[in-house]
Amino acid sequence: MARRLEGKRIIITGAATGIGKAVAIACVAEGARIVIGDLAEEAARATVDDLGEAAQFVRCDVSDEASARKLIDQGASWLGGLDGLVNNAGLQFAGPIESFEVSRWDALMAVNIRGVFLTTKFAVPHLREAGRGSIVNTASLAAKRGGPGIAAYAASKGAVMAFTTATALELAPHNIRANSVCPGFVDTPFNSPAIQFMGGLEAQNKLVKAMVPLGRQATPDEMGPLYVYLLSDESGYVTAQALSIDGGVYN
Repeated sequence: MARRLEGKRIIITGAATGIGKAVAIACVAEGARIVIGDLAEEAARATVDDLGEAAQFVRCDVSDEASARKLIDQGASWLGGLDGLVNNAGLQFAGPIESFEVSRWDALMAVNIRGVFLTTKFAVPHLREAGRGSIVNTASLAAKRGGPGIAAYAASKGAVMAFTTATALELAPHNIRANSVCPGFVDTPFNSPAIQFMGGLEAQNKLVKAMVPLGRQATPDEMGPLYVYLLSDESGYVTAQALSIDGGVYN
């Protein structure tokens, strides 16, 4: 049986660790060639080394226009074109609204939504040239439900969901699909700010058991298959969706 992403050329941002790394591993395992864009150069290069000749790294700050353009153009050049884009690079801060620093709000918006806009903007011409494509943006359960201490993060991820829907409708005539993935509680260091705000791991574990029907956090590896599906031809009629993968929280 052919691998599900055989021959696909995909750029993934924020793939040095966590969900992004799991997605990168899953994509290569399914036959894709990938380019990873990340600021965490040492961790990203280690991931690329593990993946071998099917992967390449470009250092990128997705919130910077020139850097985002460089990632997409260099990535597409190395890959020989572009079939898919995964916008996974993200930033998280937590804190009460009344004391939340404006600089942190701006930083969240710069990475979490400006970055998605910039990479999408520069990827679209390459996807149109390929005649089809799939964009997968990492949103969050927070975009649908929010929660104490994460108003800024939830707002940024809500913007990702809205942007994804509009992107899907605009690009549908070009056979380019766009969907967002909304992970719930995932066991990754990315969530440390929210865990600290909740009062530590013990408090988070209690919340997870009370809130998540499956009674546990996900592992990053459990996220990869959904991204593979959305990047593959199997999901050719799926677009403009915000797909939850949260153990049953949002129902």
